Amino acid sequence: MTTTSPALPRWTIGMPIAAWIILGATYALPGYGLLLALVGVALAGAVFAAVHHAEVVAHRVGEPFGTLVLAVAVTVIEVALIVSVMLTSGPEKAGLARDTVFAAVMIVCNGIVGICLLVGGIRHREQDFQARGAAATLAVLASLSVLTLVMPNFTTTREGPLLSSSQLAFAGISSLVLYGVFVFVQTVRHRDYFLAATPDESVHAEPPSVAQALLSASLLLVCLVAVVLLAKLLSPTVETAVKNIGAPPAVVGIVIAALVLLPEGLAAIRAARADRLQNSLNLALGSALASIGLTIPTVACVFLWTGQPLVLGIDGKEMVMLLLTLIVGTLTLSSGRTTILQGAVHLSLFAAYLFLSFAP
Repeated sequence: MTTTSPALPRWTIGMPIAAWIILGATYALPGYGLLLALVGVALAGAVFAAVHHAEVVAHRVGEPFGTLVLAVAVTVIEVALIVSVMLTSGPEKAGLARDTVFAAVMIVCNGIVGICLLVGGIRHREQDFQARGAAATLAVLASLSVLTLVMPNFTTTREGPLLSSSQLAFAGISSLVLYGVFVFVQTVRHRDYFLAATPDESVHAEPPSVAQALLSASLLLVCLVAVVLLAKLLSPTVETAVKNIGAPPAVVGIVIAALVLLPEGLAAIRAARADRLQNSLNLALGSALASIGLTIPTVACVFLWTGQPLVLGIDGKEMVMLLLTLIVGTLTLSSGRTTILQGAVHLSLFAAYLFLSFAP
């Protein structure tokens, strides 16, 4: 039975307006502590509203284009946060992009995927998905992760975990090209690899109208611009808070990645609970892939232009965690079926990552 698509929730329209009002008040009345607290609330609300509007647009265009829209929207927010913090903080934040991208990979591949598999396994015992699509995504993710986060530790043109200008340009171009090929495969050449083998239309709501999709696209742009400006205002406060609790500087990257990925993570968990694990994995793994494939080229362009140093190489402990994550992820997603065991394994790796981040 065909039904009318639901109207946009009021908060998704009111939140962007409120974010811009708070933004204007902060510039008009700088230095007020209450306004800074409101900036934090407005930033979180703008992120949630942005992802909601991306979901509306994604629902209109359908799968697998929908998950691509979500991944790109989330990555734009992530890049905005990274660049705003790095440019305002100077050379001492040269490793923020590395910390945030690595945190995004760990949060997605172990945290979000682990919760999705655990929740889905508890509710449905076993869940199916397209192993071919998951294998293709993991192959690209492994290549980009190692080339951008591990290889800089072993190059010799520049000392330390740094790349020369030519190497950084190559890393950015190759990441963008490889991600572009993946998008072509996902949406055109082998689209069926990323669609559920037995789709259940009963779990899908009616797609939004064209007018609703256009309104959401406009509000999505409004939210993204607000996020950039709000993040620039809030970044010094986040850094101060991390220093005050005695946490390592890399925790700033975890905070940024967690803030950006939380709404999409919730969407992935809802999909897994509704027995749509294919959509759940598309959301989760797609966001991790976009985080590297789009963030690294963008950040590379910015820092090649400004001439500031950009640290990309992760340390030995993090290399072990990345290698273990990629191996376990390959084993988990190789059969096309999952249970609560795989979810528990990934969550144990995520717990180890968080503990070692605060107690290195």
